Amino acid sequence: MIIWLASYPKSGNTLLRAMLSAYLFSKDGVFDFEFLPNIKQFPNHDIMDDLNINVDDKNEIIKNSIRCQEYFDNKNSVGFVKTHTMLFNYKKKYPFTNLDHTLGVIYLVRDPRNVALSYARHLDISIEESVKFMTTGKVIANDIQGNWSENYQSWKALRENNKYLLIKYEELILNPQDVFIKILKFIFRLRNINFSLDKNKLDNVIKSTTLDNLKNLEKNNDFKESMKTKKEGKKINFFDKGGNRDWSKSLDKNLVNKIEDLLKNEMIELGYL
Repeated sequence: MIIWLASYPKSGNTLLRAMLSAYLFSKDGVFDFEFLPNIKQFPNHDIMDDLNINVDDKNEIIKNSIRCQEYFDNKNSVGFVKTHTMLFNYKKKYPFTNLDHTLGVIYLVRDPRNVALSYARHLDISIEESVKFMTTGKVIANDIQGNWSENYQSWKALRENNKYLLIKYEELILNPQDVFIKILKFIFRLRNINFSLDKNKLDNVIKSTTLDNLKNLEKNNDFKESMKTKKEGKKINFFDKGGNRDWSKSLDKNLVNKIEDLLKNEMIELGYL
C-alpha cells in the first residue's frame, strides 16, 4: 500500500521527503541524501523498465499507473511515494490510483505566487511561462500535473475516506516540529500503529533539514534532482530561498493579479487571500 506525498511542484515535497526519510530510515534522525531513495518517485522509470513500459509514451504511462503500483505493492507492504501527478481518471478508464493501492495522502500546498517564482527558477524559464504552466496545466517529463488548481482539488477526493492530510508549506517552515509530529501521527494512524515519538530523532531531523543545512549538503554532494540552465548547462541549485521567498517583492503586479484572479477560490479557501 502507498502513502502518497503529493503536491504541485516547488511546494515543499522534497523537504518533507528529507524529514521523513531521516526519521524513518536513519538510525539517529540526521538527514543525508542517501536516505531519499527510500521514498520513491512516481512515475518511476525503474519500475516501468522492469515492466517493459515505454517511458517516452505519455499514454502508456497513464494506462499503466495501476499496474506499476501493483508491482510496487508486491515489493513493499507499506511504502512512501512522491508524486506531482494529479489524481485523475484518464478517459474514465485508466485511474491514476485506487484504494486497493492507496493507504492515504499527505498533500502539500504552497502560496501559488511563491510557487510561480520558484518554478521559474527551477525550470530556467520566465516567470510569465511559469504562471502559464500553473494556470493552464502542462505535462512535464510525463508527469500529469494538471494546473495548480486541478492538482490541489483532485487529491481532496480522499478526504471522504479519512485518508487525506493537508499541509501548508508555510506552516511546515514556521513550525516544523509541531507540523512534523502531526504528519507522523497521521502516518501511524493510517498504518494502525500506536504512535510513539522518538524525541532525539525528532530533534536531529529538525536540525539537519533546515534550509541552510540542505543547501550545504547539496553544495557538497551530487543531488540528482538539481536542474541545469538551458544555455550554459550550469547547475541550478535545488534548494534556494525556500520559506524566505517573498512574492510581494519579486512578482510583477500584472502576474499577481492573474494568479489571484484565476486561483481566487482556492487561495481564499487556503487563507492566501
